[in-house]
Parts: sequence; structure tokens; C-alpha cells
Amino acid sequence: MQRVVVLGAGESGVGAALLAKAKGYDVFVSDMGDIKADNISELNAYSIQFESGTHTETLVLNADLIIKSPGIPDKAPLIKKCKEKGIEIISEIEFAYRYSKAKYIAITGSNGKTTTTLLTYHLLKSEGLKVGLAGNVGFSLARQVMDEKVDWYVLELSSFQLDGMFQFKADVAILLNITPDHLDRYDYKMDNYIRSKFRITQNQTEKDYFITYADDPEVQKHVSYKTGKAYSLNVSLENRLMNGAYFKDDSLFFTVNNGMNHVFSIHKNELSINGKHNFINGMCAVLAALVAKVGEEAIRKGLGSFQNAAHRLEEVSVIKGVRYVNDSKATNVDSVKYALDSFEKPIVWIAGGVDKGNDYSIIEEQVFEKCRALICLGADNSKLKEKFENKIMTFEANSMSKCFQILNEITKSGDVVLLSPACASFDLFKNYEDRGNQFKSEVLNIKNHNPLLGFLAF
Repeated sequence: MQRVVVLGAGESGVGAALLAKAKGYDVFVSDMGDIKADNISELNAYSIQFESGTHTETLVLNADLIIKSPGIPDKAPLIKKCKEKGIEIISEIEFAYRYSKAKYIAITGSNGKTTTTLLTYHLLKSEGLKVGLAGNVGFSLARQVMDEKVDWYVLELSSFQLDGMFQFKADVAILLNITPDHLDRYDYKMDNYIRSKFRITQNQTEKDYFITYADDPEVQKHVSYKTGKAYSLNVSLENRLMNGAYFKDDSLFFTVNNGMNHVFSIHKNELSINGKHNFINGMCAVLAALVAKVGEEAIRKGLGSFQNAAHRLEEVSVIKGVRYVNDSKATNVDSVKYALDSFEKPIVWIAGGVDKGNDYSIIEEQVFEKCRALICLGADNSKLKEKFENKIMTFEANSMSKCFQILNEITKSGDVVLLSPACASFDLFKNYEDRGNQFKSEVLNIKNHNPLLGFLAF
């Protein structure tokens, strides 16, 4: 009996362990941190051995196959030892794929992949297709493959997950964009990160599709890194395309040949999400849906009824004419650029946190044009203040409650209050969800103290 060691006991790790057990492997789970009580109960229920708080080398290095959490870097000493022994190391997605008969839409990019993934899933569901959601969203793919009941999976994939995928083949691969991120995992070499993203094209055949954003400079500059033979479809905000999708005159146009022969347009007001970045996401999602044989009627219905994930340009409330938007997930400057593009002035921008080497010059012009005030929400706001305090009205807050005290003094009807931090959250909050939830709670407090004001859109 082959021995499988699963490193990491989160949702993906436990799912991989359950699938491995179901397929007859001798399974052991090891997590350097604490394992959640529910996951422990599930491992016990399936008689799967595990350890927490440590990785016992002798129990790991005797594996025939290791399924590694994407959060564990390849340069970790234990992983290096496993590689020296020649042990195969793969991701949960790769392991699950080997036991799946479904088709796959795989989506990656530095920004926008969650929205595109959820929208693609929603469009397929709107047609009534049997579809699963996995990767960085939804449930463990391995858990779903155990009792596979779907024809399609829609996956959000990070570069870390792609690094552990080898036999996996996407029927539809989407690469949205590439901007610098996670370079510490790639020896601080942008080229290594780019090559990782292009792994999404591996093993694709002439029957498969590769969808990209044609205006992204890094994607187009390195398109030769595409390794499969998939049929390419592009989307553009700048140029009319004869095969793919483009945005012009406030409408999204679709022209897909290659045997599908779809030609139609959708006005931007038919989309439940706004902003040019979301037009890119929407065009990519629609092209993927067309490949999956989703009809135009279902696409229009799905685009209008889609609700984005929490903390991503999430419309929270309009109170006394002030619009509150939670974009706490925006932890880099490129994400903020997209957020600012989604609204007209005047914006009261809330930013700050743990800076990741941000270059604010990327958004400097937008900030000066659209923002009338900036609230720096962080333990150290020096970099933001240095860039903006002499150009726009700037305040400092070291808590969400202090932030809203300031907002109470400065906001007026017509303002958009935009929480789009450009930074990680760990200085003042547990994570970006905690930051966003505290923002929403403060808005709810305003609503509760003014019961006749506005409409709360949780």
C-alpha cells in the first residue's frame, strides 16, 4: 500500500486526505500549526492518523507521495529533504484531478481572479449546468471529486497551486493579468513568477481554449511562455477584436468563431458589477461560459443577477447620500487602481496597513483627480502621508472606530467612502476579512442610529 503524506490540515489538506483514504492509500496528515476541531473530528471519523504543532521528519520522509499545502514554500528545509529523496510532491488540485472525469475552467492572474471565478461559476449555474467551485474559493476539489456529481469545475488558482500541478489540463484556461506579487517565493525574479502563471496552459490541446487580456503588457510580452496548443481568445478595452471580446461605446462585444459562431453585445448597464476591470473579468467569464455551451439568454440573466464576493468592491450601504464600499481585499496598489476606476469623484479613500513595497505613483494621478480626502488606517502611515498629505486632505486613524469618527466629521452627501487599503491588514486586524467586517459593522452602527436613513445592502 502506497503511503501519502498530506502537509497542511486546512480545507484542501483534509479534502486530499479523505480522497486518498477513499482510494486505498495509507494516509498521514501533518500540520505545523493547530488543526481546527472540526477537521480533527473528520480525520478521526475516517481513521486517518495526524499530528499538529510539528512535522516529524521520519513520518514525512517515508512517503511515496506528498500533497503539500500551497502555503508551504518549496525552499522550506523539510521540502528540500523530500526532494532530495526523490519523493513526488504535488498540490491538492493536482491529486484530485487525477481521479476526476469532469471538465475544467481554470482561472489565474495577479488581480481579479476571484471575481472572474465566481462570475464564471454563476453563469454556468444560470444555464442549469452541473458545476463545482474550488481552488481558492468554494470547497476542496478533492472532497468534491470523492463523490463527483458535476460536469464542470471552475477553479481559482494561485501561482503556488500551479507550481504543484503537472498532469492537470484545463479545458479553458484564463490568464487575466500579471503584476509583481509574492516575489519572495520566486527568488525575487519576476520572470520566475510569470512562468509560474503560464503553467495554467500546460498540457492543453487544440481542443482547449486559452483566454487572456490582450492589453496586459506582461501577459502579451511573455505569451511565448504558453506551453499548450490551445485555441487563443483575447479580450480588450482598447481594440476591436475579430475573435474574442472587446469594450466599446459602453457595451461588451463578443465574436467567437472556431465552430461556435457567437456574435452579440451586452450593454454595461446589464452587468451587476462596474468598473473597467470588471468589464475585463466579465468578458473573460462570458467567453468561458460560451465554450461551456451557456446560451446568450442565460448569460444576460447571470450578468444581471451576479453578486460579488464579500470585501471586493462590496456595496455596503447608502446613508444620507454617502455611499460606503468595502474593498478590504484590495491589498496591493493595482487592486486600488481598479477600485478608483470604478467610481466617480468625490471619493473619501481609506488606505493603509502593512506596506508591501507599494509604489503609489501608479495611482497618484487617479488619487488627485478623484479623492478629496484620505484616511490613513494603519500603525505606520508614513509612506502614504509622504506621498499624499500635501496634495489632498489627509487624516490618520489607528482603529476602525477612529476612522469613522473622522468620517462623521468630513463626509457629505454625494461622497463615496471607499475602503481600499493597498496594504496587508495584520498591524491592526486579524486579516482582511476582519478589517472589512469591522468596516461593515461601523456602517451598521450608523444605520441603527439613523433608522430612517438609506438602504443597507448586506
